Amino acid sequence: MTYAIDPELLPWLDMLPAVTLTDYDALVAARSSMGQLGEVLPAYEPVTPVDVRNTTVPGPSDAPDVPVRVYSPANRTGAVPGLLYLHGGGFVLGDLDMFHASLLRLVDELGIVIVSVDYRLAPEHPFPAPVEDCYAALQWVEAKAAELGIDPARLGVGGESAGGGLAAAVALLARDRGGPALSFQYLGIPELDDRLGTPSMRAYTDTPLWNRPNAIFSWTSYLGAEPGGDDVSPYAAPARAADLAGLPPAFVTTCQFDPLRDEGIEYARRLAHAGVATELRHYPGTFHGSGMVETAEISRRMFADEVEALRRGLRVSAG
Repeated sequence: MTYAIDPELLPWLDMLPAVTLTDYDALVAARSSMGQLGEVLPAYEPVTPVDVRNTTVPGPSDAPDVPVRVYSPANRTGAVPGLLYLHGGGFVLGDLDMFHASLLRLVDELGIVIVSVDYRLAPEHPFPAPVEDCYAALQWVEAKAAELGIDPARLGVGGESAGGGLAAAVALLARDRGGPALSFQYLGIPELDDRLGTPSMRAYTDTPLWNRPNAIFSWTSYLGAEPGGDDVSPYAAPARAADLAGLPPAFVTTCQFDPLRDEGIEYARRLAHAGVATELRHYPGTFHGSGMVETAEISRRMFADEVEALRRGLRVSAG
């Protein structure tokens, strides 16, 4: 198909990594190409000093420790909001370096503490390993809030793509397990529904970076079974959750030429219908992951919207 992609994004299509997930060998190749993203994307130099440290936190029961990266404003005074951040990559790709530059920028702009999680990946570690790693990291953040300089009353969770889906799942787990309390969820272009039945998921079989064939591989790897079965947990596919009441306020983004578009829109609609304060932003002419092209005006607007949503959702103090 031909897509009316924003003209500023078009020149970048050949420079972005080609992600074609057909089998395990293709996944290994995709992991290698995604690891070279740093050579294409610009680095970010913070205006104000940011302390960055890698550590590990206790994993789920009978599981290994979870690597995390902690970003803290070096000059903060007193407790600040905190964000548990979950990277994208279709549950099968990605690491702590994938969103390093954008997280540095968020800390620089907002003065918050971000804890980025290097959760285990499928298919080597299918559900529930990745989401349980993320939830264990959230529990650690709450337990160490004072040490991290985080105000536990202003703690949020967020992520992009599969990370957005994992963020939604962590919010469900936190609600259903009685904590930790979350004040906000940022669901960027989220991967939420294994049933693969929306109009955008059926139509977009050849869109850049992410498409229906990749989504099928992603969900099959994550679930360890064919997607769309009768017994898939809502903590794997949050779109399956029967009740969305009592979840934290949400900011949801979607891209026009993205197979995940309609499930993000539908989840936002259902959150709002359940009484959750929800904001939805849909960006024309974009494709899944097009925000990596930071120079495009639409990408700059997407990032500015994310910053302002986090500022409001985490109640970041002015000044």
